[in-house]
Amino acid sequence: MIRFENVCKTYQMGDEKVKALDHASLQIGEGEFVSVIGPSGSGKSTLMNIMGCLDVPDSGSYFLDGKLVGQCSEAELTRIRSRKIGFVFQNFNLISRMTAEENVGLPLIYQGVRQPEIKRRVWDALDRVRLLERRGHKPAQMSGGQQQRVAIARALVTEPVLFLADEPTGNLDSRTGGEIMEMFHQLHEQGNTIVLITHDQQISLQAKRQISIYDGKVKEVWE
Repeated sequence: MIRFENVCKTYQMGDEKVKALDHASLQIGEGEFVSVIGPSGSGKSTLMNIMGCLDVPDSGSYFLDGKLVGQCSEAELTRIRSRKIGFVFQNFNLISRMTAEENVGLPLIYQGVRQPEIKRRVWDALDRVRLLERRGHKPAQMSGGQQQRVAIARALVTEPVLFLADEPTGNLDSRTGGEIMEMFHQLHEQGNTIVLITHDQQISLQAKRQISIYDGKVKEVWE
């Protein structure tokens, strides 16, 4: 499903050039549960942004489902992001003035889905994360774990084939983080492809396969 071939990405930081990705090559098959582990500043977020079609490499090739992403138009990239990929972030990225139901339904509004179908799919997604009864609550009225479950429901609602999770347990206590990881295991069992970005070794080991990144260099972790 995912293939990187010698992907490079460099950023200008003041007078210094930083190689966020340095000839990164990797493959992730459909239905895999993979963690990408590395310290802060190692290139993890850049890797995820390119996987999620939010950024493009300076050189090298990225293939998603056999398609060379670098040849896609902006309209095609928008379609891929909205229909194929579900994003889950450390900071939840919920809109504070909106209820859980409204936050989860937002991607479907952008897709032009009709209102009755939006309601059905939103309620189903919230039910799957065990928050249907909190659908009328705003983020400030929910715990961090509940907010992350709403964020997972928002990712679920578009029925993506790929979930990209960037430090999804980073702002949660260990018990709540364990509950969130259990949800990712359930998604994996249902056939979804999951790539989980983390700096936490214990979280990383819960994936079926681990990839490490350090100073922009990617390598497989062999047990």
